Amino acid sequence: MPEKLKIYCLNLGEYIETEGGSSLHDVARGLTDRLGFEPLCARVNNKTEGLHYRLYAPKDVEFLSVTDENSARCYVRSLCMILYKAVTRLYPGAQLKIEHSISKGYFCRITGADVPVSASDLEAEMHRIVDENLPFVFHEERTEKTIEIFESQGLDARVKLIRSAHQPYTTYYTLDGLADKYYSCLAPSTGMINVFAFTPYEHGFLLRGRDEKCPDIPAVPVKQDKMFHAFLDYVDFNHVLGITNVADLNVEIDEGRAKDLINVAEALHDRHLGRISDEITRRYHNGGARVILIAGPSSSGKTTTCKRLAIQLMTNLLKPMTISLDDYFVNREDTPRDAEGDYDYESIYALDLDQFNKDLNDLIAGKEVMLPTYSFETGKRYYKGTPSRLRPGEVLIIEGIHGLNPELTKNIPREQKFNIYVSALTTLSIDDHNWVPTTDNRLLRRIIRDHKYRGTNALDTLKRWPKVRAGEERWIFPFQENADATFNSSLLFELAVMRNNAEEILSHVQSDVPQYATAYRLRKFLSYFRPLPVDSVPPTSLLREFLGGSSFRY
Repeated sequence: MPEKLKIYCLNLGEYIETEGGSSLHDVARGLTDRLGFEPLCARVNNKTEGLHYRLYAPKDVEFLSVTDENSARCYVRSLCMILYKAVTRLYPGAQLKIEHSISKGYFCRITGADVPVSASDLEAEMHRIVDENLPFVFHEERTEKTIEIFESQGLDARVKLIRSAHQPYTTYYTLDGLADKYYSCLAPSTGMINVFAFTPYEHGFLLRGRDEKCPDIPAVPVKQDKMFHAFLDYVDFNHVLGITNVADLNVEIDEGRAKDLINVAEALHDRHLGRISDEITRRYHNGGARVILIAGPSSSGKTTTCKRLAIQLMTNLLKPMTISLDDYFVNREDTPRDAEGDYDYESIYALDLDQFNKDLNDLIAGKEVMLPTYSFETGKRYYKGTPSRLRPGEVLIIEGIHGLNPELTKNIPREQKFNIYVSALTTLSIDDHNWVPTTDNRLLRRIIRDHKYRGTNALDTLKRWPKVRAGEERWIFPFQENADATFNSSLLFELAVMRNNAEEILSHVQSDVPQYATAYRLRKFLSYFRPLPVDSVPPTSLLREFLGGSSFRY
């Protein structure tokens, strides 16, 4: 007779009795009416688990609704396995690659098919798989056996990564006999993954899951042509180097070729910034591009991009003057508040737009201007030093998250402005079906920077991150296609360099807080990378903005 045990259900605020060995799915089915939703996964002692998880001791359990970010991640990964199954049914022997997120979806390529691939046929087959309500079956198997399974399916990148992990056992899922591995949990069955779209996109396809705001419909694509082509530039660069996934990177590190890789990746940054500088110079001499606006989301590397671009411009005989939008924050007591009553530093109205525009117009007119400095310690602006003036042969570089928002510089003619969008567009894949989320890359940068320079621990950064992301969705991302140039600030090797620093900082997030789920997930994700020493990164690298040791002053 199974032993009875009690779990504490955080959704209901009460203990639930169940039999030892019951799965979370068993428990959830008994609570469907009371929960008011059908969960895909759960947090168990603040760690995200699939509903296959079995209970053998008392636990705190929170079943997650579709609005939770961990549940959304579970939904998308489950959808990816449904797509993989559909590809194998319709196009045996074809290879599926899910490369990166773009345009509210996930860009996919399908190669090696004997006949032309049809998006509509694949979407119809995915719906059939959903209607069959097939279970995603969780397995934990000896690694040798797991490798045999994945080799038989032609998943070579997966096999390389599993071999490099040197673990005796490996977990994976099967769907109707097809095996795959995803780096987050999957739903109990395909019938729960019923909202999606699969459509042609550029030279591949776009897989779209649920819309964040309206989960009953697929996410609505947004125009991101410039972002997409910035991705492609780096994907092509990765292919030239022969490094397209984490296993490839690990081999380079193990075989002592990391230094060359770092030098080439840094040179690529220089080349792209040089091209942007040349275009600015061309426009300047044609009567435009007097004001250069650099924008991007949190931890995208805007500040170092600004400094390195300034050097490139000087080699083109243009002298840059730099302004940070942060210095135009209103005094803290005047900062707008969000729906929860907290200061909304992401809002454009956290800036003194009137003063900024007055100073900007005066500078363009050749007048002397006293530029402010904002103190984050006191929450006030102050003035120091001597007045500044924009002289002939000089250009103005303005850096800040709102740089591409037309509201910021509405009084400046468009032909006088050159807009640059900066983001860490991560093009390295974990393997063919698992990508490295750009958001995770930026979050890890911010965790390290906040800890090193702002005295903020990982827990506080993780607590703040959802509001930062919400601010980006409202104030930054809608304007990214306004860019005249897009600069990808990611570096192929950076997660290997950040690994040791980030793991140590994240290890201080205790398991009794909800943010532990994200801290644990990030630590697990970083474990796939071979670590690289920080001192292998040159002092001019953009990565030094977060790690410290930069030759630039911040």
